Amino acid sequence: MKVRVLGDPVLRKKAVPVTDFASVRAILEEFKMTMYSEDGVGLAAPQVGISQRFFGMDDGSGFKMIVNPEIIEHSDEKEFGEEGCLSVPGVFADVARYKWVRVRYQDEHGSYHEELLEGYPARIFQHEYDHLDGVLFIDHLDSKTRVALSQQLKKIMEERQKEMKK
Repeated sequence: MKVRVLGDPVLRKKAVPVTDFASVRAILEEFKMTMYSEDGVGLAAPQVGISQRFFGMDDGSGFKMIVNPEIIEHSDEKEFGEEGCLSVPGVFADVARYKWVRVRYQDEHGSYHEELLEGYPARIFQHEYDHLDGVLFIDHLDSKTRVALSQQLKKIMEERQKEMKK
């Protein structure tokens, strides 16, 4: 599996719900290996060209597959923290995220789970969840920060164009 980068249209599409859990299980190991080999703490299906609503994450407590996730409740308060993204290589910036989120999702077998996530796990979940709606972390940045990063972002997209022509 190859991680798609900024400029790839699949990263901006809203992903469709998973109905075939066997297909998720069939790619689970390769998906997990891709995330870890890229030094990621999360990886969403659109990042590897699959426009379906699932992602993997590891907040330090082991890999977890999150399928058809929902954020059913969140804090009013947000906190800033540095984020990066495998699809926006080399770019890091502070992003405001909810301090906690109550989530509901299915695992790779279709079983339902509900959890309250706080801090780092909540940040990872929100970041990956955004990917399923075609949103990247850079979309949350203020205009001043986006302008400051514009050359870096332009370079990433130019590199992608070169790769596509090969």
